[in-house]
Amino acid sequence: MVDGLSFDVRDAELLAVVGESGSGKTTALKMLNRLIEPSAGRVYLDGRDAGELPAHLLRRQIGYVFQRVGLFPHLTVAENIAVTPRLLGWGKQRIAERVGELLELVELEPDFAHRFPDSLSGGQAQRVGLARALAASPPLLLLDEPFGALDPLTRDHLQQSLDRLRRKLGLTVMLVTHDASEALLLADRILVLRQGRLIQLDTPSALLSAPASDYVDRLLAAPRRQAQIFDQLASGSARA
Repeated sequence: MVDGLSFDVRDAELLAVVGESGSGKTTALKMLNRLIEPSAGRVYLDGRDAGELPAHLLRRQIGYVFQRVGLFPHLTVAENIAVTPRLLGWGKQRIAERVGELLELVELEPDFAHRFPDSLSGGQAQRVGLARALAASPPLLLLDEPFGALDPLTRDHLQQSLDRLRRKLGLTVMLVTHDASEALLLADRILVLRQGRLIQLDTPSALLSAPASDYVDRLLAAPRRQAQIFDQLASGSARA
């Protein structure tokens, strides 16, 4: 549930949404592509009221990556990536070329095209999920805790890959994460939610230097503490 929530996602920025469990992060994300219909207010995509489009047509214009990926197990990697282009009526040659481009973009070898999801690691599956979301070059990419189930090394590698990819392509991204450190590392701006209400929307540096409430300050306490520990450890190593 969200209450009186109003914000924008700027062109080519990554907006991260953070908050405790139940704060409304995923609800806000799902309202953008009408997986949840807003009970009041409007959602605009490229200046157009999203409510004017049939929901299934709207979703073809928005990329969506889930934490558990949700690849179709009976389809190959190439067929999974091609789902939206096929719905849009693309020809076979165009689809094949796009699949090849996307596998390269997400740093997977061409032979992955013929593999099935059950043969992929968690990181590989998440890359395929990202490729599928980007298949039709959507103006907006929604990420719902996409790295939360991954081990730390894979998660760090994918975070770096996402950062490179979205800067290279000029992607507009909204990222929901429970990890404040992830938001600080990746986001241009961070939206802090609590009990469905917007508490603060600002750049990472502004949130760190001027938190709008005790809640925001507490939310950022762990990343601050971790940074201090790393600095102390690095200083100790340098002295040794």
